[in-house]
Amino acid sequence: MASTNNTPENQNQAGRHQEVGHKSLLQSDALYQYILETSVYPREPESMKELRELTAKHPWNIMTTSADEGQFLNMLLKLINAKKTMEIGVYTGYSLLATALALPEDGQILAMDINRENYELGLPVIEKAGVAHKIEFKEGPALPVLDEMVADEKNHGSYDFIFVDADKDNYINYHKRLIDLVKVGGLIGYDNTLWNGSVVAPPDAPLRKYVRYYRDFVLELNKALAADPRIEICMLPVGDGITLCRRIN
Repeated sequence: MASTNNTPENQNQAGRHQEVGHKSLLQSDALYQYILETSVYPREPESMKELRELTAKHPWNIMTTSADEGQFLNMLLKLINAKKTMEIGVYTGYSLLATALALPEDGQILAMDINRENYELGLPVIEKAGVAHKIEFKEGPALPVLDEMVADEKNHGSYDFIFVDADKDNYINYHKRLIDLVKVGGLIGYDNTLWNGSVVAPPDAPLRKYVRYYRDFVLELNKALAADPRIEICMLPVGDGITLCRRIN
């Protein structure tokens, strides 16, 4: 529920409390908070709100998908009538829950992450929402699993949607494999493709160490996606930037 105390100080505190995964690229925090309080929070499913607030207490909460991006993914999946999806990088499962809620009762999600403990933090909420049966969780690096899948041609073109929010230094490696697994007309979504806005920062800009380290990998991915003739792309300034890739051949 929106706060009735609208002083700038309290607005900023509310923003930090309510949206810990704040990655908006909007210049105005007040405008971002307006979007959240006007169209995101009032329509956010109770289970997603519960998981968001649970994740806010976790020390790595910056890793979570933002609430506006969760809303976007949920609607996108409904628009494309997705039934079989994959998620690489799960954390506590906010985007995973958004996906599971959007899929039909017999929908299937292959979810992969190197940390089961984080996933199990959000699992009780996912179970309470009645969508855990749609999820197959695999702990460990995704690349070996993808290699096995690509080796079996029956997996080719079998996924309607794939969402990647994981190790940025492997995004290119993921793409090389995922392009075979997503169906023609299906979508791959790569998260964090504007990387804290650092993609346009000058070389000597003061950046946090992890932002600087991964920036070159994000820039490499963006260049590769723009030149890939197998896909159509759309880069959106939602959250920390998400690039949608529609496979065309």
